[in-house]
Amino acid sequence: MASNGTTSNGTTANGDKPAASHRFDPNFTQAVIDNMGPNTTPRNREVLGALVKHIHDFSREVELTIDEWMAGVKFVNELGRIYADSKQTRNETHRICDILGLESLVDEIAHKIVSDGNLDPTSSSILGPFWSPNAPFRELGGSIMQDGIPPKGQVTKMHGVIRDMVTGAPIPGAVFDIWQASANGKYDFQDPDNQSPNNLRGKFRADEQGRYWFYCLHPTAYSLPRDGPSWDLLTMMDRHPMRPAHIHIMVTHPDYQGCTTQLYPNTDPWLTTDTVFAVKPDLVCDFKPLKGDNKATLELEYNVTIAPKSFGKGKL
Repeated sequence: MASNGTTSNGTTANGDKPAASHRFDPNFTQAVIDNMGPNTTPRNREVLGALVKHIHDFSREVELTIDEWMAGVKFVNELGRIYADSKQTRNETHRICDILGLESLVDEIAHKIVSDGNLDPTSSSILGPFWSPNAPFRELGGSIMQDGIPPKGQVTKMHGVIRDMVTGAPIPGAVFDIWQASANGKYDFQDPDNQSPNNLRGKFRADEQGRYWFYCLHPTAYSLPRDGPSWDLLTMMDRHPMRPAHIHIMVTHPDYQGCTTQLYPNTDPWLTTDTVFAVKPDLVCDFKPLKGDNKATLELEYNVTIAPKSFGKGKL
């Protein structure tokens, strides 16, 4: 055994590969970080400094080869090419962040709220790449199926109450924004031959009792695209591309911290292996049979609880 605790073949006594950092210039990473100028903001210095450090540590840890580094460069270039060629409708970079669990982790960091009261806030989940700021306001009790009911679509009456996390009181005027894929697993701008813009999207303003209600579809599971960089990455990791069926919602009010999340049927087979790691237990819902309504065969009641903007930022 060598004097530094490694064997003659370069491994440690327990068979692990030793840390490689001692083999490389120990001052290089700090020199790169220190090259930032005096006008760098403190937050940019913190974030970019940590980014440089971790990228350098990663490269040393795996002893990244030139061919592997260039493969990564080509991968990033391809993400940009697809985004440009699709006229900004296919955001592969966003999808890669989902596949790696980064968006779900950032969401957890950004929306971690711990309540001392009797109510907990509705769990947040990832925004995903399909939200649109152009969804129209629709009347309470209306439908987001502006192109009619698609083949194999099951209509659901969705309703609930939006409440204050601290007081439990309803929040009049809160905006409930919903978007979802059609029964073929595609969102409107992925499917221009079959869907008009803003199909299966809508915003609804809660009434004086904080209530909302409207008609939508029982959601359908779908696959991420099976081409391009995201599919290449999933293939490298021997992973499936399936997302469980879900409905996207975003609830906002000027006086409250908004909630962006996704709701999942409890019967979906992909719940435990969601390819973007976005499922949380309290977001799994029971779609129940509905009788006496000639517009829908299913019902989903989902109440949303959001925190005042002042919560977590000093005394209420």
